[in-house]
Amino acid sequence: MFPGIDGFHWTLGHVLFLSLFFAVVLTILVTVASAAWRTSRDFHSHRAIDLWWRSQFAELPVSDRRCRHELAGRVLSRTCDNAFDCRHCEKYSQFAVLPATGNVGPLGLDYADDRYYHRGHTWVKPEEDGTVSVGIDELAARLVGTPDLVSLPEVGQGLEVNQTAWRMKKNGHEIEVRAPLEGTVVGIGGPKEGWYLKIRPRLELREPATLRHLLCGPEVHGWMSRELERLQLQLHAPNTAPALADGGVLMPDLMNVVPPADWDTVLADTFLQG
Repeated sequence: MFPGIDGFHWTLGHVLFLSLFFAVVLTILVTVASAAWRTSRDFHSHRAIDLWWRSQFAELPVSDRRCRHELAGRVLSRTCDNAFDCRHCEKYSQFAVLPATGNVGPLGLDYADDRYYHRGHTWVKPEEDGTVSVGIDELAARLVGTPDLVSLPEVGQGLEVNQTAWRMKKNGHEIEVRAPLEGTVVGIGGPKEGWYLKIRPRLELREPATLRHLLCGPEVHGWMSRELERLQLQLHAPNTAPALADGGVLMPDLMNVVPPADWDTVLADTFLQG
């Protein structure tokens, strides 16, 4: 029998049951509302992308998580424990003052000194108007060659560091390119232009920490030396052309030159796709 029906009489059992029922419903509603509020807060405060990236970072091989100071030879061995965000690393200043002793010899690749490099193989070039140009570095360009398809963000779209900035497709493989810094897209290019995005950074470029998380100088050489060693191992397969031509120069358009390679693994390691 239910309330409102002839013959129904309230009992203590009815009261207890309904009290427990509505308490459970209220608890569920409060939990859902609280979760929705926290999620909305995280998106508005840009924490959602950071949390997502840190979970992705934890899945990267240890060899891909080497500290920039190890790459430059400032320390013998150190694994990054801060998701490559040197801007908020308590030990950055401690190691940055040490002399760099890493390899600074030629790599056979063009890594200009006027640019900064993200571990996901993009470069950042500061421009005079306060914006930055962003493109893929030469190693990535030689791997991919000319993409079959490029999907770029719209002008005006905001980007967070390490989120997917744009996508490319080559030989059936989808490549997600990570944003090297946070800001607003103010221009789009492509392979023909030699750059893919122009971004107005959220922080002023003159601020010392704005580009601190990106590699430069001897760090780039140490990083690229390891990347070339990794590629030589990953792309070596019987009856295929070597990934490195004579003299140690990375061959162009490798996705077409070495089609039998495990490109899912190579691209995941190169572009930090986890």
